[in-house]
Amino acid sequence: MSAPIPYHPSVEQPRTDEDDIHAQMLATFAKIQTTTFADYGRAVRGVHAKSHGLLDGQIEVLPGLPPELAQGAFARARTYDAILRFSTNPGDILDDSVSTPRGLALKLVGVEGERLPAAEGTTQDFVMANAPAFTAPDDAAFLKSLKLLAATTDTPQVFKKAFSAVLRGVETVLESVGTKSPTLISMGGHPETHILGETFFSQVPVRWGDYVAKVAVAPVSPELTALTGASLNVNGKPNGLREAVTAFFAEHEGVWELRAQLRTNDESMPVEDASVPWPEDESPYVAVARLTVPRQDAWSEEKQHRIDDGLAFNPWHGIEAHRPLGAIMRARRAAYPASAGFRAEHNGCPIHEPGR
Repeated sequence: MSAPIPYHPSVEQPRTDEDDIHAQMLATFAKIQTTTFADYGRAVRGVHAKSHGLLDGQIEVLPGLPPELAQGAFARARTYDAILRFSTNPGDILDDSVSTPRGLALKLVGVEGERLPAAEGTTQDFVMANAPAFTAPDDAAFLKSLKLLAATTDTPQVFKKAFSAVLRGVETVLESVGTKSPTLISMGGHPETHILGETFFSQVPVRWGDYVAKVAVAPVSPELTALTGASLNVNGKPNGLREAVTAFFAEHEGVWELRAQLRTNDESMPVEDASVPWPEDESPYVAVARLTVPRQDAWSEEKQHRIDDGLAFNPWHGIEAHRPLGAIMRARRAAYPASAGFRAEHNGCPIHEPGR
């Protein structure tokens, strides 16, 4: 592997129209959340509204990491409390037979170091999805998708289920010949597989102390790896994914690795274009920590109140050593607090960061 490229603020190249794009995103998220609030009588997230597992665990930083990986929250061997939220990406609460990409939000508690602006508490958040790159290159392109989502938020589920079934069929054909369509998957064509077998990626880069990296969380315990690509029939089961996660953690613990992919090439590993996967043959994902989630109730009224309603997951909750980078991350800095604020105001439930 080539030497990692040192971090410098110049790796970001903000555009002059970003404030306008962000304002339109805030308005679009508000439209989605206002619509779903009217439908459900409670406020939910503007994206990744439906959770499938709410979990507590611990993350152990591995000892003896090389200097380029021993950075930020992972600079020395230690253990953090961790909170996990598994989700799917729509902003409305759909039956799981509308099969869409999956997400994992991970919050580390008790992280030391200089905080990012407005980052209260002692947490470090990583927001991930089960694909190595984002579906849009930048915030302007993502805004177009977000507006389409807002326009279809109130579409009856029967149509979304039928559309999802068609897209899954097309995606199955594509995957049978060795290819995939991120667009079809994002629109509802995700294969009906077990959510706990997925590898999750930050998709967009963060500062990694003196360097820049993307982050992944990959299953490593045998009970989890057995679920990678495993079919899961959720037809007739509106909350089939949640039921599957609950059943798993009633019987097993889960172990994942948190991995970092260091940026080693200016051209093949862009910061501003989030749609480009960084080549793993140039810089592989390398384990820096081990995440363990013991047997537990993965869904309860207490956890719904404490984690689903009481917390916000935002990559800008963290330390300067893991500053989010690129246009998509700058858009999240504007949009995520507004989405969380909407929930707090309309649900009468304050959102705050856990501390230690």
